[in-house]
Amino acid sequence: MSTPDLHADPPPNPALHADALTVLRGWTPTSVAAAEARDRTLDLLAAGPEAMSRTHRAGHVTASALVLDATGSRVLLCLHGKFHQWVQLGGHCEPADPTLAAAALREATEESGVTGLRIDPVPIDVDIHPVTCQGGSFHYDVRFAVLAPPGAQTQVSEESEELGWFPPHQLPTPLAGGTAQLITPALATLRRAPLHPAP
Repeated sequence: MSTPDLHADPPPNPALHADALTVLRGWTPTSVAAAEARDRTLDLLAAGPEAMSRTHRAGHVTASALVLDATGSRVLLCLHGKFHQWVQLGGHCEPADPTLAAAALREATEESGVTGLRIDPVPIDVDIHPVTCQGGSFHYDVRFAVLAPPGAQTQVSEESEELGWFPPHQLPTPLAGGTAQLITPALATLRRAPLHPAP
């Protein structure tokens, strides 16, 4: 009789996988590149719920958030502790996340220390990029716009070296590829409709 591996990753969440399929199939891409990335992500999701797990070597779906301040005049970025570039907040989905939007909001809350964040459940971008997970893999990153409450106080997490608020036209360097392209669709989301708590 085998002994259970107490350190094994929990099984992927079928409901989260189903949400990813629904969100991406119904999404109108914000750019030509985002449309191609969306289609490639849907192809990845054909592998089943495993595509949501960091253990899926071919690549896995992640969720990130571009956090805007209450006025929409600044964005919150973190100086990532591993690759030392400024980037939006986000990361791996967890089995307990009910939706992609909830995963993005959880990551944004954990990495910013800000409570009361609000999110639009409609993505603003999809981006695919190589990462070092599992010795080399890809993040199929679904990105959302998030709004911070007035007077938000940030707290640097273990994953970041620094957090900073920046005007959209004065982003810091070195800046991770794909972060600048989030500004325009995030601001458009803010103008279109108020952002709300995660589902």
